[in-house]
Amino acid sequence: MDRLSNTVRPYAWGSTTAIPELLGTAPTGEPQAEMWMGAHPGAPSRLIRPSGTEQPLTDVIAADPERELGPAAVAAFGPRLPFLLKLLAAGAPLSLQVHPDLSQAQQGYAYEESRGVPIDAPHRTYKDANHKPELICALTPFDGLCGFRRPADAAEAIAALGVDSLKPYVDLLHARPEEAALREVLTAILTADPDEMAHTVNEAAEAADRLGGAHAPYAQIAHHYPGDPGVIAAMLLNYVQLQPGEALFLGAGVPHAYLGGLGVEIMANSDNVLRCGLTPKHVDVPELLRIVRFEATDPGILRPEASPTGEELYETPVDEFRLSRYALSSGGAPIALTAATPQILLCTAGAPRIGELDLAPGESVFVPADDPVEVSGTGTLFRATVVV
Repeated sequence: MDRLSNTVRPYAWGSTTAIPELLGTAPTGEPQAEMWMGAHPGAPSRLIRPSGTEQPLTDVIAADPERELGPAAVAAFGPRLPFLLKLLAAGAPLSLQVHPDLSQAQQGYAYEESRGVPIDAPHRTYKDANHKPELICALTPFDGLCGFRRPADAAEAIAALGVDSLKPYVDLLHARPEEAALREVLTAILTADPDEMAHTVNEAAEAADRLGGAHAPYAQIAHHYPGDPGVIAAMLLNYVQLQPGEALFLGAGVPHAYLGGLGVEIMANSDNVLRCGLTPKHVDVPELLRIVRFEATDPGILRPEASPTGEELYETPVDEFRLSRYALSSGGAPIALTAATPQILLCTAGAPRIGELDLAPGESVFVPADDPVEVSGTGTLFRATVVV
């Protein structure tokens, strides 16, 4: 078991204060969007050895996958850590996006490889052949968009803006069956003349600002992305406000965007993202329309299920990751967390003790498979592992 040194990614949408406040460090004035914990080749965590030297987790796993991950995890997922754990701090909306399922990712990756599209090309859609289910658990109040709402509800929200150029969308949402209505309206939004759509978005943003209330989030989105068609697309989705401890699971084909707040995020170790808007990056409309699931859904806010051991588990339908948390109290008996799978343990509050290591908020450790580990002290500890 070793303490981790982790990379903070300075994406433009990141909060300048949330991660520094959690870590107890001074803000730099620059955005600090995500702190990555895991073995993603783009920014692998580094194990801090007792000697003070650091070694990339990718190298440690590659040297002896079965020792670090356990035979069952290697058999199920190959010789790599199948999840990536993050602290995510959104100071502005992230792009509106969807992720492919495993079959779609494999097909898309093979197609782009066969065409010789460079892996780092701006128009490349599939960076790997894996799916990217993900879970976000709020540490502070957290706002987001998740899944389509009922067409009638979307029509009502859009009609209330009183923007003439949006009336055809309202009519479609009322006139067509659910799947066709959502597909046709999203297609129309993303393929509209850019100048005309920018004018429509600006009119809609002004109206949303005047109306306030349930329309206020769309005015705020437009403030960050003026003229972006994603502002109108966002009105097709469920607006969700998570309280600390609540979570959202984002499966394949479900459009979503994080708008603001600090959370713990875990995902399958993939970079496959198809964007719908709220971004200057490439939007592959035909492929996006192939991947999106055009059905109204309840966003399904998750609350953890408590067990007699004190573990509070966030149930999800995937095996690549398993996220739970422990609320540790003073005087409690040590809790054994030994597992036949690899684990990353992240402190988000208090001062838990893991084996011989004391953790502060924002600090984490990597625990190899079958390594004995006990947790004691006070605070909140998130546990990330896999299902085998």
